[in-house]
Amino acid sequence: QVQVMESGGGLVQAGGSLRLSCLASGPIYIITAMGWYRQAPGKQRELVATITKNGDTDYAEAVKGRFTISRDYAKVSLQMNSLKPEDTAVYYCYQNIKTHAWIKADDFWGQGTQVTVSS
Repeated sequence: QVQVMESGGGLVQAGGSLRLSCLASGPIYIITAMGWYRQAPGKQRELVATITKNGDTDYAEAVKGRFTISRDYAKVSLQMNSLKPEDTAVYYCYQNIKTHAWIKADDFWGQGTQVTVSS
């Protein structure tokens, strides 16, 4: 059974930095894409950043130039700089994984990690 575990959330002052990490374990044949979403209280979950197996990245406009997504096989990281109070949210990692060559890829999600930015 594939498991995805996040780490690295916490409380930081505005202008500070945090680094989130997400590690997948279990049967992994190939990981096609990885990414981060976030959900603030009372708001819908929104895409933050994605990275493909080829290293192509995409970012939400709100985080461009401040956040950097990177990957190393089954680990995806999100470096968050110049944090703002509006970045406060629960951050969720996902990894699109084929567990075997003959099985369709599926999204596996982490449990979420809280990021709180104080003003």
